[in-house]
Amino acid sequence: MSDRVPSDHEAVETHRVSLAAIGRTDRPRVHLPTALGLQDGDVVGFALDGDDFYAAVETTLDGDLSITHVADNRRLARERDGENRLVEWVADAAVSVGGSAHLDVVTAGQEYGLRTPGKRVVYTATDGPDSSLSDIAQDLDG
Repeated sequence: MSDRVPSDHEAVETHRVSLAAIGRTDRPRVHLPTALGLQDGDVVGFALDGDDFYAAVETTLDGDLSITHVADNRRLARERDGENRLVEWVADAAVSVGGSAHLDVVTAGQEYGLRTPGKRVVYTATDGPDSSLSDIAQDLDG
């Protein structure tokens, strides 16, 4: 079952995150707080100003967790293939590499939202998967 939840709702936890460049390029990287409990390789729902996409969590050379590629579906996110919606979002939104954005925890471990600071968006929050189903999926993913 899914519910509509605004970014300013008390159930949504918000973190200020930095948008950095990957190396010497202008491609964006979102640094993730360690408090989120995510791990390298996790694929999560990742909305950009309310538009639903998916992203795979990566570990930087420094050992920090980040998102560098946001895709249209889970497979593309896992393979880091297809259009990178994060690059498009940074180009179109009122944010920039070297600046910051707000990261909302919609459903811990499952769904997150990145938004322009000060912008209110509405997310579709779903219940996390049944633990037995997520265990099977993790076994299949390796």
